[in-house]
Amino acid sequence: MAKILIVDDEKDLCLVLNRFLSKHGFQVIEANKGKKALELLSEDAPDLILCDFKLDDMDGTSVLKAIKEVNPSIPVIIITGYSNIKTAVEVMRLGAVDYVTKPLIPDEILMTIRRALEGGKNGDAAVTTHGTNGSADVKHNNTTKRVAGKADPYIFGDSPYFKNILKQIDLVAPTNYSVIIYGESGSGKEAIAQEIHKRSKRHNKPFVAIDCGVLSKELAGSELFGHEKGAFTGALNQKIGSFEIANEGTIFLDEIANLSYDVQISLLRVVQERKMRRVGGTKDIDLDVRIIVASNEKLWDTSGRGKLREDLYHRFNEFTINVAPLRERQGDIMVFASHFLKLANNELNKNITGFHPEVEKTFRNYVWYGNLRELKNVVKRATLLCDEDVIDVKSIPFELSNFSKLQFEPASEPVAVREAQEEPQQQNMPVKKMPFKEPSLKSVGLDAEYEVILEALKKVNFNKSKAAKVLQIDRKTLYNKIKQYHELKGEPYEPEL
Repeated sequence: MAKILIVDDEKDLCLVLNRFLSKHGFQVIEANKGKKALELLSEDAPDLILCDFKLDDMDGTSVLKAIKEVNPSIPVIIITGYSNIKTAVEVMRLGAVDYVTKPLIPDEILMTIRRALEGGKNGDAAVTTHGTNGSADVKHNNTTKRVAGKADPYIFGDSPYFKNILKQIDLVAPTNYSVIIYGESGSGKEAIAQEIHKRSKRHNKPFVAIDCGVLSKELAGSELFGHEKGAFTGALNQKIGSFEIANEGTIFLDEIANLSYDVQISLLRVVQERKMRRVGGTKDIDLDVRIIVASNEKLWDTSGRGKLREDLYHRFNEFTINVAPLRERQGDIMVFASHFLKLANNELNKNITGFHPEVEKTFRNYVWYGNLRELKNVVKRATLLCDEDVIDVKSIPFELSNFSKLQFEPASEPVAVREAQEEPQQQNMPVKKMPFKEPSLKSVGLDAEYEVILEALKKVNFNKSKAAKVLQIDRKTLYNKIKQYHELKGEPYEPEL
């Protein structure tokens, strides 16, 4: 029986999650504060942690870092509101395996937990290297490495921009050049690195992907270069490092600038001399490894700030590929969305044929803070919820479908007063429209209430319990008012877990 630690300061939500997960065969323990969660973690390690990003005493970043210091192998799933997606994606970069958004959908959270637990046993925690026959022949378990050649099928966009990316890949792949890939988190940097490997002469050799952002300062050298038995406290056996596993193949180092200065010195020797030495070892090991690195910030800037050695940067900078964020290549959005829908259909045994035009419009107008990773999660969630032939607006997250409305900041004074003070030319500018085609006293009143509710939700990062306190109403009344608003607009409201 897998043990799950729920970390959330909403006691009602903890109670509901506890009952739900217990019915599905999980042992559940709870913590309402980050510090309490760390105490429980030290006493009795759970198999998985489900943690709210916003806690009273700590934020998700601090909790995650502390968890990884105590036990880096425990999978962590972050709970977040859609206003925190950008931050949640950043937390994933620091080691969280996934995130779920509020309102929580029972089937979605159950699927996410099971996928994370299965991945921790035999999925994301393994690096598979390939022999000349293309079959998997070596497995090396480690939480910082990702499966080579076992990731979800990936497609490239059909826009002129992405066709140019493919041309660059074709140009550099046959060479042994080191490559720097720049792009935001979730934009597909690792997929591009894999594509370079697949089109290179090393395609039948190992591809090893390392997220340097989750490597602790103390263990980074061991993870990359391995260690000898007795090299340090806890080194009970000899360990083969990532570079040695990737020998004759390709190694991908994501967020390279996060490596400590000491590790950068060892890495510089690898790049210059193509030799390495295990931690605590005395024998040099010859290496023939192609190095591809990635970063979400310009490495020239990081080297200028002293975060990355300048000589190391120059040795990596033989070829550069820049991956634009998804919001800057709108022509690719529906190509990827359709691809992710196909994957979700296969996973959930569904046969949804496409997206409603209004959903397509919403997707194209959204900013996609988490890029392809966020788009994939949204499509998977919508596929799970959808009971029609096509995905409609009611199946996508509320904060996504109302993104434009949520960006609107209500005026601090009545509209009539504001309009009277505006210049004549300003009065001709478009004004915010009422959401109802035929306003009535009831609809106008609800719309005014809804504006206040939205503002309260934004202030507390869509934590509905806290929003209810701010509005001085109970949680049930808040849900009823949101539901009433949706029903008046003819949009069914999906209740949260």
